[in-house]
Amino acid sequence: MKKILYIALLSLSLLACEDVIDVDLQTGEPKLVIDAALNWVKGTNGNFQMIKLSLTAPFFDDEIPPATGATVSVTDNFNNTFNFIEQEQNGIYLNDSFIPEINRVYNLTVVYNNETYTASEQLMPVASIEFVEQNDNGGFSGNETEIQAYYTDPEGVDNYYLFEFINTSTNLASLEVYDDEFTDGNQIFAFHSDENLEPNDKLEIRNYGISKRFYEYMNILLQQTDEESGDPFEVQPATVRGNCINITNPERYPLGYFRASEIATFIYTVK
Repeated sequence: MKKILYIALLSLSLLACEDVIDVDLQTGEPKLVIDAALNWVKGTNGNFQMIKLSLTAPFFDDEIPPATGATVSVTDNFNNTFNFIEQEQNGIYLNDSFIPEINRVYNLTVVYNNETYTASEQLMPVASIEFVEQNDNGGFSGNETEIQAYYTDPEGVDNYYLFEFINTSTNLASLEVYDDEFTDGNQIFAFHSDENLEPNDKLEIRNYGISKRFYEYMNILLQQTDEESGDPFEVQPATVRGNCINITNPERYPLGYFRASEIATFIYTVK
């Protein structure tokens, strides 16, 4: 009986000792974040494009500050220039006369706060999504819905893919990257598993053609944000450098990436 009393008193004392701890985190100078993706969906003219600029913010801030008042343009290797104009003070820059061309090289220039940032990328082609298969007894517990989106990889060419699975009812997306090192020229599939998918949910599946460098960039990012890894010995997350550089002051490098992709889409209704 005494042991039970001692335990109860100890528990009460632990519950009573609650102190509020203020964590003093150091705040670095804001960096420019460049979210620049030239996306050409198969079957469209690809004229409308958007580039988003923002700034890094302190850890506990709820809002991401936009980078407004920048000068943004894209040129190709045929000296065509496409100016991106900010419609409102929101850091979103638009162009409605872009000319996409497979394998063409595009160069991004951003002038912000008297500093010039540049990047270059080739518009990569992509294989079409041919069909989708569903398995309702997937996962370790057997209660996850598995989706396989099939496509045929072009033979004799190094290809890299970014697959995006978007549940249109929740607007939640899942990303995966693939290469064809061991599947060159074969019909293969991208894989998605979700225990929360319901019958009649619609999945928008997007396949992006990407460069090798962007594949490596995304592969690292996805590894760092994998919530299911749980490995206590894995390398801690670090800043991942994209392909954008600050030519005015290289030490003040930006975050983000400039990508150019052809996109194949497929709308699938969950059974």
